[in-house]
Amino acid sequence: MRTLRSLRCLTVKNREFFKVLSRTGIIYHPDYLKHETGSHPENKERLLSIIAYLQKTGMMEQLELIEPRYAAPEEIRYIHSQEYIEKARKYSELELPLDPDTILCRDSYNVALLAAGGAITGVDALLDGADSSFALVRPPGHHAEPGRGMGFCIFNNIAIAARHAQKKGKKRILIVDWDVHHGNGTQEAFYDDPTVLYFSTHQYPHYPGTGWLNEVGIGNGEGYNINVPLPAGTDDSGFIAAFEEILVPAALEFRPDMILVSAGQDACANDGLANMRMSVGGFAVLASIVKSIARETCDGKLGAVLEGGYDLSLLPHSVAAVLNVFMGLEPARKESAVNPQVRARLEEIKQVQRKYWHI
Repeated sequence: MRTLRSLRCLTVKNREFFKVLSRTGIIYHPDYLKHETGSHPENKERLLSIIAYLQKTGMMEQLELIEPRYAAPEEIRYIHSQEYIEKARKYSELELPLDPDTILCRDSYNVALLAAGGAITGVDALLDGADSSFALVRPPGHHAEPGRGMGFCIFNNIAIAARHAQKKGKKRILIVDWDVHHGNGTQEAFYDDPTVLYFSTHQYPHYPGTGWLNEVGIGNGEGYNINVPLPAGTDDSGFIAAFEEILVPAALEFRPDMILVSAGQDACANDGLANMRMSVGGFAVLASIVKSIARETCDGKLGAVLEGGYDLSLLPHSVAAVLNVFMGLEPARKESAVNPQVRARLEEIKQVQRKYWHI
C-alpha cells in the first residue's frame, strides 16, 4: 500500500493509542482540486475544509494517507459505455458542461479518472489489510449513469469500485447510500444484478426524481434494490430507524463480502441543497450501524466514498465523525421518537420489501 506520509512519525503514546483503533486509510490527492468549478456548490473548498479539519484536530496522525491511482479505461468501462467516456473526454477538452449542473474544465476528465481510481484504491486498501477506508474524492459519482453524467457527477466512482471488488474475488457487494439525493446512476448500474444489494435513504420528492419505494430491481435483480424515500424534515431518528429496521435484516440475510458506502453528508440540517435534519452525530450512528453489519458479515471490511455535502461548516465535522467510528470509537446515541409521517413511510417500505427479505 503506497502512502504519502509514514506513520513512523507518531510518538510512542500515539502508537499505543493507534493500536487500539482499527486501521483506517483515507485516500486523497491534491490533484482533486484541479476540477475547477468556481462558485459551484461542488467546489474544491469541500476537500480543503475536510483536510484542514483533520490536520487541525490531529486526526490525520491517526489515519493512513493513501495515494490514489488513475482508473484505467477498461475499469471505467465496468460501468460506462465507451461512447459516453469519449463524450466526457471531449467535453472536458472543450470545457463544455455535461448538463446544466455538471460543469467541466480542461482537467475534469483526468480528475474524474483519479476519483474513480481513488474509490478503487479504497477497495484495494481493504484487500491489503486495512479495516476501513474513506476515499475523499471529487467529483462525486452516484448520479452518473452508464450512458451519461449528471448531478455534478462524471463517472460513478462507487459503482466502478464495486465491480473492481468483484474482479478481485468479492462476490456480493452491499452499497449503502446515505447521500440526501437518490443515487440514480448506481441504481441503474445494478438494477438487474443480484450480486449487488443497493440500499438508499434519500429525500423524496427531490433531485433527481428517482428512488421511489417500488423501484426494487428487475429480472434476476428484483429485490436487490432497496429505496427508502423519506419526507423533507426527517431527522436522525428516522434515518436510524430505517437503517436498523430495514437495512440490518436485509444485509444480514444478503451476507455481503464487502460493504461500500456512498457517504454523502448533505442530509445535515442547513446543508443548503436539501431539507433534511440530520446531525453530525447522526452520521456517526449510521456509520456505527453499517460497521456492525461489516463485522458480522465480512470481517469488518468497510469502505466509504465521498459524495455530496456542501455546508463547509458541517461537512468536515460529519466526515470526521464517520472516520472516528471507522477507527473504533463508539458514538453517543440519543433516543427519540420517529416522526409519525416517517414511521408510516417506513412501514410502507417494509411491506414492499417483505416479499424479498425477512424484515
